[in-house]
Amino acid sequence: MLDCLSIIERYYTPGNDDYRVLVIHSRQVAELAVALSQRLIGQGTPVDIEFVEEAAMLHDIGMCRTDAPGIHCHGSEPYILHGIIGRQMLDSMGLFRHARVCERHTGTGLTAAEIIAEHLPIEPPRDLLPESLEEKVICYADKFFSKSRPGEPAKTLERARTSLAKFGGDTLRRFDDMVALFGDPAHLTT
Repeated sequence: MLDCLSIIERYYTPGNDDYRVLVIHSRQVAELAVALSQRLIGQGTPVDIEFVEEAAMLHDIGMCRTDAPGIHCHGSEPYILHGIIGRQMLDSMGLFRHARVCERHTGTGLTAAEIIAEHLPIEPPRDLLPESLEEKVICYADKFFSKSRPGEPAKTLERARTSLAKFGGDTLRRFDDMVALFGDPAHLTT
């Protein structure tokens, strides 16, 4: 098992607000992603649960280099790039599979068409959609927790869906596909 906190501490100082936000949020996402994975395993679907826990802890590592003062990040890059930045950070450590999770968890993933239509500063525009079951479960679990209110209980399924509604139909369709795959976390029994 990776020592995820040691990896985080290469970029964040324990005790600082950005560290607190990241670690609280990541632990919440990891706990839910692991619980959802355990439910799948109980239904006979194989999931790499150790990887899910590690990658969930690291999925937002790139936020420290973004300009997001609401979550105590004072970097220079637009927040939308936190996943791309996280991929670069983890790629540099040889954590290529974990790095893909960083890049593919924003919203319910992003398509090249969405990147172009929304004029997002992602170059080159490309599909950044979660593909593996592990990537999808982390992306899904992430939608239930806010970094701006770390430690708050999980959002309801309807609140998570409502917060994604502003991004349009394809985002909601992908979320609904994840709901069909993983179920409502409020009904979780492990």
